Amino acid sequence: MSLRERLSEWANPKRTGGSGPPPQGPDRLLVATILGLTGFGVVMVFSAGAAFAAKTYGDWTYFLKREAVYSGAGLLAFLVGMRLDYSFFRRLAYPLLFLSMAMLAAVLKVGPAINGAVRWFRWGALSFQPSELAKFALALYLAVLLARKAEKVKDFRMGFLPPLLMTGIFLALLLKQPDLGTAVIIGVTALGLLFVAGTRTSYILLSVLVAAPIGWQVFIAGEPWRRERILAFLSPWKFRRGTGYQLYESLISVGSGGLFGQGLGQGHQKLFFLPEAHTDFILAIIGEELGLCGVLAVLLAFTVLVWRGLRAATRARDAFGCYLAFGVTLLFGLQALVNMGVVLGLLPTKGLPLPFVSYGGTSMVMSLFMAGVLANISARNPEAAPLSFWQSLRTNRARVSKNRRSDASDVQVVVEAKS
Repeated sequence: MSLRERLSEWANPKRTGGSGPPPQGPDRLLVATILGLTGFGVVMVFSAGAAFAAKTYGDWTYFLKREAVYSGAGLLAFLVGMRLDYSFFRRLAYPLLFLSMAMLAAVLKVGPAINGAVRWFRWGALSFQPSELAKFALALYLAVLLARKAEKVKDFRMGFLPPLLMTGIFLALLLKQPDLGTAVIIGVTALGLLFVAGTRTSYILLSVLVAAPIGWQVFIAGEPWRRERILAFLSPWKFRRGTGYQLYESLISVGSGGLFGQGLGQGHQKLFFLPEAHTDFILAIIGEELGLCGVLAVLLAFTVLVWRGLRAATRARDAFGCYLAFGVTLLFGLQALVNMGVVLGLLPTKGLPLPFVSYGGTSMVMSLFMAGVLANISARNPEAAPLSFWQSLRTNRARVSKNRRSDASDVQVVVEAKS
């Protein structure tokens, strides 16, 4: 049975919570993978950014301290997402959608330009990137919409056009920043959700065939600096003193690591050869210091994350949980894939962080929050009663424990009866 058929079967709106799998705790392997990536990221940010921090800020622990704060805040968000029953977010779908849309529009007016892009709100030492919230908001909106429309997703006007138009608005706002990488991730995630929900493949192919030439002409061929990035991607050695410099240094970093690397903290490319190595190109430092084994370990961790995320989607108690888990998993998988492809020279250079590993506050907190929601879906808790935010946080663990005790009592009764 294909993934699409499995998702469609588990997301059948006629299925009730009582007929689904028994409740359990959050997927331990999923949680362990997320926490492992987060801890590993703190270590690698310190290793990759210490020299740059010492020169720029006069404190070699500058990025370590900030990343530790970001990770701490992210872990709190992770616990909230994991403890709060995911059905709570259904009612927040439209408020979050319009809030994120308003913030994407507002940042174009009031956000500072950094390296030619306007993507952040800044308040002194604090910053916020609204595109990170937009990822979750759009995935949540699509999950609610597709779960409600059910068989209508096969109708072009009723099921396909509304989510496509809403996604198009988000893409337009992101491309104005400009943030082509995030726009591509969100667009592919939206099409992926529509596909597994049962939308006709011809509609999806038609939208891609229409959008791809326009996007290429307007946003790539029409922008000289993006054309140069494509040329640098095709021949980084030729453009190593210009637009291909970062990719050129990244490839040297990865190649010099060999099988086991030069040792944690012993890399040389972070010594002002590879620009800002603690952010989007942190995998290059991993390759240099931990070698091919380190890169493969990161790839394996994200493979496990995607596997357990898809498993949570196929076992979700309802259609909404199925689509939300699939959307969040696809966001993580695609972003990790694009980041690794850029660092290894398999894709043109784009500014996308490696989830849970790269330095960054908004990305870390939002990624861990979405991971918490994914972990909650994996727990397959029974349908929650309408509760307030704080009531749901307090009662979620007790509800799971009660169900476990009930299951254990049922098993004991059956054993005694057989005896």
